[in-house]
Amino acid sequence: MAMIFLALGLVLIVEGLAYVLAPSLVEKLLEMMRQLALDERRRVGAMAMVLGLILLWIAHQLGV
Repeated sequence: MAMIFLALGLVLIVEGLAYVLAPSLVEKLLEMMRQLALDERRRVGAMAMVLGLILLWIAHQLGV
């Protein structure tokens, strides 16, 4: 359970940093995402999930 809180906390820190350090870049990214078709947005989301799983697997292999 502690690992879930750790993971969620890290996600929120990274998300928050993007809004604090580059809010205009976040707005541009959101506008670009709005212009994508629904299927393309799903593909982007799926790719992000796969990348996250790969990173989790690497962390697990490193003993975290």
